[in-house]
Amino acid sequence: MTKKIAVFTGTRAEYGLLYWLLKDIQADADLSLQLLVSGMHLSPEFGLTYQQIEQDGFCIDEKIEILLSSDSAVGTAKSIGLGVLGFADALARLKPDVLVILGDRFEALAAAQTAMILRIPVLHLHGGEITEGAYDDAIRHAITKLSYLHCTSTEAYRLRVIQLGESPERVKNVGAIGLDHLKRAQFMDLHMLSVSLQFELHQPYFLVTYHPVTLGEEEPEAGFQAILDALDDYPDHQVILTYPNADDGGRRIIPLLEAYAAQNPSRVIAIPSLGQVRYLSAVKYANAVIGNSSSGIIEVPAFDVPTVNVGLRQQGRLSARSVLHCKAIKAEIVSAMNAAVTRSYKADGEVIKNPYGQGNASRQVIDMLKKMEFHPCKKFYDL
Repeated sequence: MTKKIAVFTGTRAEYGLLYWLLKDIQADADLSLQLLVSGMHLSPEFGLTYQQIEQDGFCIDEKIEILLSSDSAVGTAKSIGLGVLGFADALARLKPDVLVILGDRFEALAAAQTAMILRIPVLHLHGGEITEGAYDDAIRHAITKLSYLHCTSTEAYRLRVIQLGESPERVKNVGAIGLDHLKRAQFMDLHMLSVSLQFELHQPYFLVTYHPVTLGEEEPEAGFQAILDALDDYPDHQVILTYPNADDGGRRIIPLLEAYAAQNPSRVIAIPSLGQVRYLSAVKYANAVIGNSSSGIIEVPAFDVPTVNVGLRQQGRLSARSVLHCKAIKAEIVSAMNAAVTRSYKADGEVIKNPYGQGNASRQVIDMLKKMEFHPCKKFYDL
């Protein structure tokens, strides 16, 4: 009997990480893919990225509108409520055997808690991680407790999920699933990337993504302005700016981003969403990746490209030595950029080890999905 596997995606970044898993589920005769799309994907403000999902050959089974035209914590909380209402109807219609959720977003929390109430087992990817500068940290651990199966990105994170009371036989370290692109994707060369962006891109350039810090004292505008001020110290570098996510405070960054691009039209391009192949192609040729996206810590080191990780958002996450941490102030950002540009953090010819695996996660997840036997009375595992 074919097992119905529902997969949830609410953002461009998490969809890109899930791409090969979606392809592998779609191609497996024993599995039937159901796709739930929500959040930023359905927003014109963030690029209507559900269209890219359809262009990639996937059928979207349910579109769940949850985002409010708001930039506040209250608006985010209300979006979670709307998500629960929408996911309840969608999951009741689809009746999946398993729901796959990646990460730590508020949209994912709404999907996970709904599935738990409906007795649909959740397979959670990227549990056990720490990001002290965002409420995503608490959401991630909450999703762990709402989930039945767990695929972590490192052994340390597998142990932390077990520490949270999850039974070891239901927790497996598969590595970071986004690294599957390294072995399976076809990346653009610099010319193809320029044509796709409709922007004459040449080296050297920086790739910049900055999201709001939702915990701690780091105002979105101030943190992002510090990055822009630091970029001014590198007038010989072009800059690709990608939009922030839909966390509260994110919309306050967008006018600064657009104004900086307008003031520097031959040097700077601002784009709502690159998509995973264009994004990783841009990473491949970048002099450094700058900002506070999780991709800068998890995927970028695999390309032997340095990351300047700015501020509090990713604080606590395991990182390679090529990830250069700094406060969200200009002087520290410039210092880290200097280290990145000169590659002073490593010896000549040294290959930096990425702690997040080798790019073979998807098939391991498929194997877990096929072997899963669901017992709704999940016992708490005491160490």
